[in-house]
Amino acid sequence: MASGVIFHPCFLLSYYLIGLLVTAHNVPQAQLIPYHGQHLMKASIGTPPVDIYGLADTGSNLVWTQCVPCDDCFNQTYPKFDPQKSYTYSEISCHSEKCHEWDQVHCSPQNSCNFVSGYVTGGSQGVLAKEKATITSTSGQAVSFDIAFGCSHKSNLHYDGHETGIIGLGSGPLSFVSQIGSKRFSYCLLPFGTESTDPSITSKISFGNDSEVVGDGVVSTPLVDRESRHEYYVTLEGISVGDTYVPFNSSGKVSKGNMLIDSGSPALSLPPDFYDRLKVEVKKQISIDPIKNDTLLGTRLCYRTEITNENGPILTVHFEGADLELKPIQTFNRPIKRFEYYCFGITNIGVTDNEFSDGTGVYGNYVQANFLIGYDLETRMVSFKPTDCTKL
Repeated sequence: MASGVIFHPCFLLSYYLIGLLVTAHNVPQAQLIPYHGQHLMKASIGTPPVDIYGLADTGSNLVWTQCVPCDDCFNQTYPKFDPQKSYTYSEISCHSEKCHEWDQVHCSPQNSCNFVSGYVTGGSQGVLAKEKATITSTSGQAVSFDIAFGCSHKSNLHYDGHETGIIGLGSGPLSFVSQIGSKRFSYCLLPFGTESTDPSITSKISFGNDSEVVGDGVVSTPLVDRESRHEYYVTLEGISVGDTYVPFNSSGKVSKGNMLIDSGSPALSLPPDFYDRLKVEVKKQISIDPIKNDTLLGTRLCYRTEITNENGPILTVHFEGADLELKPIQTFNRPIKRFEYYCFGITNIGVTDNEFSDGTGVYGNYVQANFLIGYDLETRMVSFKPTDCTKL
């Protein structure tokens, strides 16, 4: 329950039924801050509360932040969380059920539940603990939840600024979404580079029944369950470049759940064969000559002229039952700010750290920008509504 908030009795039934405070006037939500191709969710933990800025990640299932002491950790702008200064902090026993809801734990000699969390670019390790987490709401009231989180004392991820950790938004038992009892959540991500043009612009992530994405222009696609996985998989059938359809597989057959929706990965990454065919068609539909023989860019498709709606193609992503129109602001970006290079933001997953052995692709946050995206874990659907996320 929200700390310091008195609830009217008529709201209590809905609170206990869905596990968090949701009324028509009070939807739990948090600020999303664009930063270097990622989106940081602002929350606070502890009593008194300490702000954390975790990478909002639908592709993982643990909430963790760097804690004192943390000698072998990435640099962060904000103070690290000091568990000794919070009177609501308590370590989780290694013999508790909660400890073993995470699959990479081991017992310390002191009976602490030590965790390890691995990612494609590094990892984090520390102690699983219980703490009070607080976010805001549409009414302006603070809303608090008791959660298990990772108090990290060693992190080798390549972060160097505002990030303090990761807020896993998957559907696993220790994700933020699961622990606050939310069956629905939605967010609107800002286009890549927004912080360079106007650092004051942020967006929101909302939780609970009233975060549902509805109205004109909404399209939905089913989530596909994959064995022992707690992330969000959907089925991509193909992508049209202008009026030319490029199928996911040359054979025309696709596997269900062939695309991971991952807000923690920047690019839309495709299997090599699909990427090559798509890149050829995109290049064919842009009349400007691409940059050639640049060692800095490698094989990337890049131009010295900005690609806009006037000179670049519209791409239509064909999910099962849902077509999404992507404009150049979502499919081209400037990867190196000091150069006037405008590059195709869709990548070959074979040259990334993300490659899946079964040919699964990753639907990253570049192409999620300027859509209000809602996840419904009861109906098992993901909904998309074209939205100017800078205006929310």
